[in-house]
Amino acid sequence: MTSEATAGVLPAPDAAVADPAALLAAWRPGEGTWFSGPHGGLLARGAARRLDDPDDAGRVLGETGGIVVGALPYDPAEPAALVVPEEITWTSAPARPVGRGVDDGSDLAHWHARPVPDPARYEAMVAEALERMRSGGLEKVVLSRALDLVRDTEVDRPAMLRELAARTLAGYVFAVDLPAGSSLVGASPELLVSRRDGEVVANPLAGSAARRSDPDDDEAAGAALLASAKDRHEHALVVQEVAAALGAECDTLDVPAEPSLIRTDALWHLSTTIRGRSSVSSLDLARALHPTPAVGGVPREAARRAIRELEPYSRGFYTGMVGWMDASGDGEWVVALRCGEVGGCSARLYAGAGIVPGSVPSAELAETTTKLETMLAAL
Repeated sequence: MTSEATAGVLPAPDAAVADPAALLAAWRPGEGTWFSGPHGGLLARGAARRLDDPDDAGRVLGETGGIVVGALPYDPAEPAALVVPEEITWTSAPARPVGRGVDDGSDLAHWHARPVPDPARYEAMVAEALERMRSGGLEKVVLSRALDLVRDTEVDRPAMLRELAARTLAGYVFAVDLPAGSSLVGASPELLVSRRDGEVVANPLAGSAARRSDPDDDEAAGAALLASAKDRHEHALVVQEVAAALGAECDTLDVPAEPSLIRTDALWHLSTTIRGRSSVSSLDLARALHPTPAVGGVPREAARRAIRELEPYSRGFYTGMVGWMDASGDGEWVVALRCGEVGGCSARLYAGAGIVPGSVPSAELAETTTKLETMLAAL
């Protein structure tokens, strides 16, 4: 079973009237947030309130109405980048910009690139994680790496966002202002959780395979992923943890017994759509889930310790969450994947891979390289 779109997204509000491509073209860094999915999205401008602490979101919306929108970091102890915007414009359809392409200076030949860590060190990190699994106490861990890019001229962030939107036929596209003046820009395939009128949807992804240019080879790659015992085990670990976390917050919960396939422009993913009902706000549901084993690991604390000890940097907003919530608690939050922090003349792009027993260091390195292609193509 395959799907072109991430399941369970929220429909845009009834008031949505804006032309999607025109609204997308109106986003400018430093002026607000863009967030869109397969069924629509929003442009939020200005900041009536800025919230570093997501605990304040429900109270502030109770006082002011409107929505809160922005990003939360991977580490819950670090400050969030949330705002109550001064102006919100909605659209009820995906943005499909015309005239794709970025400025002539954006060719990758103009960039100086530095991998962090270097490829050999990343493979050594994976080998160390596998050794910890053999010793017991760790079942899965997601290890990431970054690519630092610098050039002589400023990055055209609006053009980059439009290129991501043009390439993203399924999933979510976002651009969020960060406190230091940079932007978190990305195209995530993964819905963390949504809630609308009490209906809750989560769509965990885990287990990936690169797309192929030949249609027959591409279908075979997807079928092989769906049949892979190693990838299905990795996926099951994520689904079990997500279902357990949601089960504590939902009155009802439906968890399919088998995964399905979804595809992005670069990758096949194993996917499970979990549905339930809850009176808990979308942001509180998202925080109860975060970090899922799709970005952390199993057991949660052992995986977080391994990430802290093995990765050579703080993740910042990578593998955090991006989205919005209104005063009723309805909203939509996605995992901050296929993304980077972009500002001035530089960009830091991120990619990670889930390590489980049976993982091969060189293959996990190749998977992160494939995942970086989404953002590299936008540059």
